[in-house]
Amino acid sequence: MPRFAANLSFLFQEVDFPARFEKAAKAGFRGVEYLFPYEWPADQLAQWLSSAGLEQVLFNVLPGDWGAGDRGIACHPGKELAFRRSVDQALEYATKLGCHQLHAMAGLALPGVSEDQHEAVFLKNLTLAAEQCASAGVCLLIEPINSRIDMPGYWLNSPEKAFRIQRVINHPALQVQLDLYHAQVMGADLFSLIKQYLPVIGHFQIADFPGRNEPGTGDIDFPSLFAQMDEMFYSGWIGCEYRPTVNTETSLHWFNAVKG
Repeated sequence: MPRFAANLSFLFQEVDFPARFEKAAKAGFRGVEYLFPYEWPADQLAQWLSSAGLEQVLFNVLPGDWGAGDRGIACHPGKELAFRRSVDQALEYATKLGCHQLHAMAGLALPGVSEDQHEAVFLKNLTLAAEQCASAGVCLLIEPINSRIDMPGYWLNSPEKAFRIQRVINHPALQVQLDLYHAQVMGADLFSLIKQYLPVIGHFQIADFPGRNEPGTGDIDFPSLFAQMDEMFYSGWIGCEYRPTVNTETSLHWFNAVKG
């Protein structure tokens, strides 16, 4: 059965962030992820991880000014230096936290910038960043995020687009992070995506559709998808990035059933 990581930006919000590590461990998780680590010193995060016996699975490269509306800058002309510096910072944290995966958000499509311009900048930035990450033993991930509900205007908005970008760059340190909820929102066939692209999928995330809540509350057949991953020998992590409909512990009924 695949390994599940608790996304601490979504789960265990009943307690403050530092207490979520222990909560996740007590619930049976062995790995955690979250959006951004930069609010806390890396040494402090490492201590929380160690105390709870958890592995840091993933976090995001700084996406620009989140509060001002940035959702990544990797495809933005004129932000190349800022992106490079954000990767440097992320790698410093990754080294201290023993984290081997980073997600670089593409960003929103900019008015007056063509599709080809966005893509050219994205390709250049990712090629350089993949080399940086490879030197540090880290895998760089790109994630298609739906532009219909959760992030209107997001440039990298379909799985097909993400896999094409990965194929064009064709660097072993660049893979795709496939959030099954986002893919479902965009109308993808989840089983076909996994069958066709699993070798270049470095990480999965899950939430049910349409509410982005825990598995079992919507239309996605997670038991069959997990079985398919097992049959194809997927050995990576699955991040639980959903909004619980009840308190987090109660929402984990699906997880308790899967892990036995």
